[in-house]
Amino acid sequence: MHRKLLLRMFSLTGLVFTLTGCAIMAPSPPQEQSNICEIFREQPAWYDYAKDSQKKWGTSIATQMAFIQQESSFRSHVKPPRSKILGFIPGPRPSSAKGYAQAQDPVWGEYRDQAGSTFARRTHMKHATDFIGWYNTRTQAQTGISLNNPEHLYLAYHEGAGGYQRGSYRQKPAVQRAARQVAQRANRYRGQLARCESEFQCDSFYQIWPFCRAD
Repeated sequence: MHRKLLLRMFSLTGLVFTLTGCAIMAPSPPQEQSNICEIFREQPAWYDYAKDSQKKWGTSIATQMAFIQQESSFRSHVKPPRSKILGFIPGPRPSSAKGYAQAQDPVWGEYRDQAGSTFARRTHMKHATDFIGWYNTRTQAQTGISLNNPEHLYLAYHEGAGGYQRGSYRQKPAVQRAARQVAQRANRYRGQLARCESEFQCDSFYQIWPFCRAD
């Protein structure tokens, strides 16, 4: 029990910091990524972050986590691989995407200005889930896509609202395939979460994970 409580305390921080505030380590990706219950059992604070984002922006927990699995496989510091010059010299990266949600520099700057904070980091799950919720709400306003339609939300997430409205994804089979995978994963996560969510609902001061129950 003491070991599980310590894991909970560490997972709430998301990252371990030095006294100067610099991150020195991040959570390892969950071993079982096909089951959202196992993901949250490894990282229970991630449930709290996704739940907060759902309440704030309306995108379901399952859809948020399906996006992140597709974008980064829950790796906090991942970036697109560099291109190769002459086949072996490391060249530039194809984009500025970074972190759990693979947000690029321009849109991350918009998020921080409009909804986040100066200290928001793409390498922290709390900010990644909030970013996805914010982005999908903006997509809904710009395109009319329902927040309950993860496939088309992901198409707009990948292509941008303008690209989605122009139908740019129609010429990109890989993007369409990824969007279908996101939708399938979100549906699977939703069903799984319905069976285990009460484990993570620590809303009262006397409740300690993993001994939580819904009221």
